[in-house]
Parts: sequence; structure tokens; C-alpha cells
Amino acid sequence: MAGSRRVLIVATNAHRFERVGFRTGLWLSELTHFWDVVEDAGFAMDIASPSGGKVPLDPESLLLTEMGSAVGVKGQLAKRYEDPDFMRLLDATTAVADVDAAQYDAIYLTGGHGVMFDFRDSPLAELVARFYDAGRVVSAVCHGPCGLLDVQLGSGGALVDGKQVTGYSWTEEVAARRNDAVPFSLEEELQRRGGRYSKSKVPFRSHVVEDGRLITGQNPRSAPDVAEAVVKMLNATTDQSPSRSTTLGE
Repeated sequence: MAGSRRVLIVATNAHRFERVGFRTGLWLSELTHFWDVVEDAGFAMDIASPSGGKVPLDPESLLLTEMGSAVGVKGQLAKRYEDPDFMRLLDATTAVADVDAAQYDAIYLTGGHGVMFDFRDSPLAELVARFYDAGRVVSAVCHGPCGLLDVQLGSGGALVDGKQVTGYSWTEEVAARRNDAVPFSLEEELQRRGGRYSKSKVPFRSHVVEDGRLITGQNPRSAPDVAEAVVKMLNATTDQSPSRSTTLGE
């Protein structure tokens, strides 16, 4: 592991669905909930994006149902959104192609539907491969595993092939009424590449899967639990970790 105690977060630059007029972008809580946990653990973080520059926000991630009251993790989301210094971090992110993986201990791929349109660019796939091949932690949440689909490791194999993984399910796409707007089913694409996909029996419930240094979460509610898993792994004395999956509340 690198000694910098830093985590790289990657977010989307895409602001609109390609086939319909819906606005999209980063699902804000998938950044803020992860950030809160990792910051409390003493790690620093930087934010990158495929093209660099501004990260748009999915407007639905700013609804009152997401922001919640002044208590709990939803209340913390509102506090982050109200903090101009924090929000300025999304105005001028580093381009993925300019990132030095050696400066970080782990990478975390955020979601929001925007990533379905720009997380499959080759520079991101190459960056994720460098993290994993160097023995670093790779993590993703919700639609973030789109950034894992085209990752080819130095060994020549696909990163997700044979790995236990999760990500936003097709059931959740239908429930969110985005099934006719998305370019593909993440659930199916992960399985097509050999991923051993699992999901919560109840949609939108936290579900986190760990397979060695690969950690994935199913949906926005999984973000803080992905963060906890990343922190635990980074703080462990060894990088050997058994495969397991966890669904909270079942």
C-alpha cells in the first residue's frame, strides 16, 4: 500500500441521458456519505473525473427526501451541500488521465446515471487496472461499477471475471423509471463479463460485496457501508480478505 493515506474518488462529467432529456450527474450522497466515513478515519481524498473540470449533480439527488432533516446521514448530506468549500471541490476536478495512482491507497467510483455515459472510457479502465495490479483497493457503488466493466488486468484477464460483485440492479432501474433511458443493464453487463453478481432481496437496501481488494455496493444507501469496508481493509495489517457479501436489514 502507498504510505500517503489518500483515497481517489472518481465522479462523472455527464449531465444528461443521451436518448432522453432527463438531467443526470453525480448522485451526491454517494460522494458525501463515503467522504464522511473516510475523513473520520483520517484519510485525505481527492476527486477526479473522466474529462476533468466540473462534476454535475443529478437533480433528483438534491430532493428533500434525499436531504432529509438535520439528523443522521441524510442530515450530513445537507450540511455538505450547504458548505461552499466542499462543493467547490466539484468545480475543477482532475482529469483521470492526469492521476498518478502511486499517490493513493484506494480508488472509489461514485455513481449516478451519468457514469453510464463516461465511465467506460479507456483512461479510467487503465487507471483502475493500475490500482488493482499494484495491490491497492478498488471500490465502487451503485452505477460506479460501470467503471469496472472494461478493466483488463496486467494478467490479461477482466477484473470482474470470477469476482463477487454487485451494483445497481435492473429491479431498481425499473422502480426508478429509468429502464427505458439507460444504455444498458449494469446487472447484466457485470454477469456477462463473468462477475458473480448478487443483490439485496429488497430493492434500495444496503448491500455490500467484498472479494479480496474489490469492494462494491449496490445502491446509494450502500455508500457509507462501502466506505467502512474500504477503511477496514486499508487499516488491516494484511491485504488478504475473504470474499463475503452483506445486506443490511434483512
